Amino acid sequence: MTRVRSIPAAASLLALSACNLAPKYVQPAAPVPPALPQGAAYPALAPGDGAVDAMGWQAFFTDSRLKAVIAQALAGNRDLRATVANVERARALYRVQRAGQFPTIGASAGASVTHNSTASASTGSNFGSGTTESYSASASVSAFELDLFGKRRNLTRAAFESYLASDEGRKSAQIALVAEVANAWLTHAATADALAVARETLASQEQSLRVNSRREANGVGTGLDVAQAQTQVDSARAAVADYETDLAQAKNALDLLAGAPVTAENLPMTLGAGDQVLTNLPVGLESAVLLRRPDVVQAEHLLKAANADIGVARAAFFPSISLTGLLGLASQSLSSLFSGDAFRWSASGTASQTLFDFGGNAANLAASKAARDAALASYEGAIQSAFREVADALARRGTIDAKVAAQTSLADNAAKAARISQSRFANGVASYLEPLDAQRTAYAARQALVAARLARASNMVELYRSLGGGLTP
Repeated sequence: MTRVRSIPAAASLLALSACNLAPKYVQPAAPVPPALPQGAAYPALAPGDGAVDAMGWQAFFTDSRLKAVIAQALAGNRDLRATVANVERARALYRVQRAGQFPTIGASAGASVTHNSTASASTGSNFGSGTTESYSASASVSAFELDLFGKRRNLTRAAFESYLASDEGRKSAQIALVAEVANAWLTHAATADALAVARETLASQEQSLRVNSRREANGVGTGLDVAQAQTQVDSARAAVADYETDLAQAKNALDLLAGAPVTAENLPMTLGAGDQVLTNLPVGLESAVLLRRPDVVQAEHLLKAANADIGVARAAFFPSISLTGLLGLASQSLSSLFSGDAFRWSASGTASQTLFDFGGNAANLAASKAARDAALASYEGAIQSAFREVADALARRGTIDAKVAAQTSLADNAAKAARISQSRFANGVASYLEPLDAQRTAYAARQALVAARLARASNMVELYRSLGGGLTP
């Protein structure tokens, strides 16, 4: 009868141990439209999500030098290393918390020998003579809290979700690093082009200054023409100095991201048309792809951790029950230590319940719920930020080709106008102000074309990043 009655008791204990006071997690609805934006400023999108995030960066970037620099950065960037170390730390903390669900088992062994002399030297009293030996070996279970209300499990769950969140943060950091390195490399290339334009303009202005100086010496030109030509030379020299500084600083920025100096053979000499990246991506129409972005997944894991913390706070309202056990062997001789008569065991348990805490537990529960609400808002905000980033990148993608085409035409026609105005001045048809103004326009148009090509290449990098690309090689 005793065994029969113990079965319902054991079943009740198992039922209690399965109790979980955390709210059931339900993934919140995405607070964005189901489709990415469409309109005059946006490119046409096909149905589906496009799976851009599955495209490796080795396929997206087409220049071997750029690929080499990205690989160098992934191996040597210090910020990424710190992020990886933080992931390992979060993983270790999760393992520590998980270990708290189980009892700690210890073992010990001891021996003592006591010798009594035949008499006390000071009093002469006889205490008996002989040697007393004592040996023991034991195993103990530390005070182990029964997880009747899911406190330990929810603590472990929160630590696990925090670890997963940190790992998603690492993925997000890697994606950002790939995009940063690519943009820094492209910026270096564009700056090299801008410096080349400035140097060509300086050479042209110096030639114009020599021509105007000869014209003045021959009585054909005027001192005003010479002075104006000199201002153009000085302006061009200043521009060259600025772009040389910009190029050096672009190299420094690239070195920092790469974690070590980038070798000369991996540095770009020109941006050209900006074809170091793919010119088109299979972007789908569905916005659900944003839920796969690591930063969004990270925010969801933090929301799940906050949800588990509510279960921890609720469990604090219920009793805490701890068990302690000891079993071992004790004997007066080593030879009989492992005999049946030497076996000893003991077990004890304690239960504690807070009767009045002046609202402390209630305040902790309220704080946990507020933290969960904040995590929910952060998760929804992450989705909205991701939607805005993709929408902005698409808006630029839909119009950037038209801008580059317009800037190319502008640069070509400005160069043509500069040649014509220079010929008119040489033939005495126009004053020097006409070619002077035309040269300024042509210089600005060429620099604007370099900037537009950089914007187009950088926009493709941003679109790739914002859709979650850059995580796989």
